[in-house]
Amino acid sequence: MFGPIFLREWLVAPRRARFYVQRVVFVASLFSLVCTAWALMAGIQQVRNIGDLSRFGALVFQIVAPLELIVAMFLAAVTAANSVCHEKDRRTLVLLLLTRLTNSQIVVGKLAASLVTIFSLILASAPLLLLIALMGGVTDIQVGMALLLIAVTSWWCGALANLIAFWREKTFQTLAITVLSIAGWVVFCEVIAADVLLNVDPAWATTLSPIRALWAVCLPIGVSPEAPPTLPPPLIHAALGSMVAMLLSAITVARLRVWNPSRELRPRTPEPDEDYLPGVSRDGATERSWRVRPPRRMWNNPVLWREVRTWAYGRKLLFIRVAYLALFLVACGGVYWSVRTGVALQRSRLADELVPVSARILAPFFVVSFVMINALGVNSVTNERDGQALDLLLATQITPAQFLFGKLLGVLYVTKEMVLLPIALSIYLWSQGGLSAENLLFVIGGLVTMDLFAAMLGIHCGMIYSQSRTAIATSLGTLFFPFPGNCHLHDDHDQLPRFLCAAVATVSGDHPRRRDGLVRGHG
Repeated sequence: MFGPIFLREWLVAPRRARFYVQRVVFVASLFSLVCTAWALMAGIQQVRNIGDLSRFGALVFQIVAPLELIVAMFLAAVTAANSVCHEKDRRTLVLLLLTRLTNSQIVVGKLAASLVTIFSLILASAPLLLLIALMGGVTDIQVGMALLLIAVTSWWCGALANLIAFWREKTFQTLAITVLSIAGWVVFCEVIAADVLLNVDPAWATTLSPIRALWAVCLPIGVSPEAPPTLPPPLIHAALGSMVAMLLSAITVARLRVWNPSRELRPRTPEPDEDYLPGVSRDGATERSWRVRPPRRMWNNPVLWREVRTWAYGRKLLFIRVAYLALFLVACGGVYWSVRTGVALQRSRLADELVPVSARILAPFFVVSFVMINALGVNSVTNERDGQALDLLLATQITPAQFLFGKLLGVLYVTKEMVLLPIALSIYLWSQGGLSAENLLFVIGGLVTMDLFAAMLGIHCGMIYSQSRTAIATSLGTLFFPFPGNCHLHDDHDQLPRFLCAAVATVSGDHPRRRDGLVRGHG
């Protein structure tokens, strides 16, 4: 049904040791969260009856299920994108197009092969979720709906990454557009939930957003809103997600041979340049004669010069910058709203003290910035290796320090919007009184440190791993997984889970109207 590409992955994947190690590590990580939550609960209060155990089961389910959704979304998008980008970097996608494989066998086969590992992780976590259901507070139907939502979300995220990977040529463009698209959709759903759009019911946010749909499933039965006469919003979201995944795959199948081979690889006629010498032909008409453009002056560090003065990552980088600026404007609107309404300037309620409103707005924006900087850092080295230019650079007079700092400074220059705009947003929050001067220095120092760490981590992984997809997966995984580690969920059905907000929990620092200075948090 899916073709030989999927069949090969289906037969080869169980022969790899990492296929089993990944499942063990994934389930063990989730089980460690359960054990940690139990240790915290046992240390705070005594478990005396079934009711206490049921409340614990509901609380743990609200921690494990959203965390599994975020990890599955991330892994599905990155794995599907790397699967296609690996073929393009090795110049083997053109060979696939020359075979008897149809467009659907290539596209659907690649997508299904990349989702084998993801679905195996989801199935491996099912016994753990059912074990939580045995404690009480969670039903088997809730577990089944949660697993269905996680699988469908992974499916359409992988289909989106698959479409973008076949469309774009550069690996960084694929990863950046995929991350911005998923983040933009989640932000758009939050705008709907905030009742900002006219003539749009905020209840649609639960139907359209995967995070809100899963959160509606995680709520206890007595707290959940009454289901409409038709299907509940989580099931509607699962149906819509399945249709979106099939639509994205159909578009990719239809445009596969139009996008590939990429136009960047096709021979082009040289465009006229102002440096061309005008000449006169025999019939008296004026024409331009071709000549080589005079060389441009190069800096002492040629690696840094190439990163700064040329389009080393493609001209479509402008599109990525525009999309990031749009996300920045949404974050600015959220911070401005929190300041104008006084939410960011007042002491939060007891349920909101851990992660303030301003931090819940800025946290996803900061995380997206770090992920994009890291993606460009690892691609800055893997592109050289895939283009077989890294060995040539090592044979020149370029020193290791020139190569390392040239790549590091070049990555930070290309992603200067991702470095400066989060700092500018923090400064605006400080100017409005939502952040003390001391904590502003802490936030700026933390942002700069994380930017340097993200860029250097990408370069490091690109150097030590010979395969591009291994380097990208390791680098992004190392950067991404610490963020969901600090999480705090509660049973307020009007609020979203806050598993990504602890990364910037110190944003809501000392303020004259607050009793305590720093935000209280735990890991």
